[in-house]
Amino acid sequence: MLTLSSRVKEIKPSPTLAITAKAKLLQAEGVDVINFGAGEPDFDTPDNIKAAGIKAIEDGFTNYTAVPGIPQLRQAIVAKLKRENNLDYNEAEIIVSCGGKHSFYNLAQALLNPGDEVIIPAPYWVSYPPMVSLAGGVPVVLETSQDEDFKLSPARLEAAITPKTRAVVINSPSNPTGAAYSWDELQALAAVVVKNNILLISDEIYEHITYDGFAQRSPAEISPEVKKHCIILNGVSKSYSMTGWRIGFTAGPAPLIAAMTKIQSQSTSNPTSISQMAAIEAYNGPQDYVVNVLTAFAERRAFIIKALNEIPGVTCFNPQGAFYAFPNVKGLFGKSCKDKKIDSALTLCALLLDEAKIAAVPGEAFGSPGYMRLSYATSMDNIVNGIKRFSEFVKGLS
Repeated sequence: MLTLSSRVKEIKPSPTLAITAKAKLLQAEGVDVINFGAGEPDFDTPDNIKAAGIKAIEDGFTNYTAVPGIPQLRQAIVAKLKRENNLDYNEAEIIVSCGGKHSFYNLAQALLNPGDEVIIPAPYWVSYPPMVSLAGGVPVVLETSQDEDFKLSPARLEAAITPKTRAVVINSPSNPTGAAYSWDELQALAAVVVKNNILLISDEIYEHITYDGFAQRSPAEISPEVKKHCIILNGVSKSYSMTGWRIGFTAGPAPLIAAMTKIQSQSTSNPTSISQMAAIEAYNGPQDYVVNVLTAFAERRAFIIKALNEIPGVTCFNPQGAFYAFPNVKGLFGKSCKDKKIDSALTLCALLLDEAKIAAVPGEAFGSPGYMRLSYATSMDNIVNGIKRFSEFVKGLS
């Protein structure tokens, strides 16, 4: 008889991928569903980047490469970190993996022993806690609220640290809230990290998608001492609309990168050769695409945040980055739709999909009941129509 491992029984599938899959299934059946669930830009990969991938195929660059990525790509990442973040790394301190998710997975496997604790502020990206658990670690979730701008304070971080704490995860700008830490806030958190000799895992995948002049900076820039405690996660997926190319990277201390390379050598081996050549062009080529995409996201953000705050029972935080709205929907709890009482964001999102044909992700997926995530990485027409449906749905509640 087939018996599955205990670890897989404890892990739940990604809620964001499940919502998106259900929405796409309904769309394939001809149902007019507006999908706010996707966590990827709706823009095409830039032509120059696609051309680099095509050229790699035509040139026969289709074999195995070095496990941590080809030297040319790691050099391009080293140059990017110097150019954009004023950080000095070398190739031995960089590993390229099959996306940002793979990067975090490898990091957890290389870093954590059974019982090691990792502090994760909520709302969090859905995969952080399960990947810590899969490595035998213990996710220590610290919930934050809209009143705190969804940010972890130094005092709360300090209070949560125990002898078993190995690291804290900071995602700035954040998925799902779009909250971003200021330079002063990063310095204050970094001081706690250094004082307690733990690691700061800085997920910077949305670094280029910021608004209102906000300048995202890496905590590794603070000082050489902080850099020793800092591990950077990043990649090409969000900034260059390359989610399907699956290229992410980790920058950190050489012994850790070597350990991650050992883990990767026994799982995927190298990232896709073709995607690596495309990523080189992304980092070394023209950057005007990022600016143009940001202009579109800023327009969408302005509309959706204003429109959500005009719906009775809904309030929404104004994000500094990424492409998500994370409205508080607790004001709708207790209301009913066709005799079905709304008692959670889970119930609300299920009803929105069934009754209004809107796909959104409940806040429970991110460790924050009472909220839901709407991705505005979709067309303005979809956003306008989707918010109209949401508003009409709320008006029909009893």
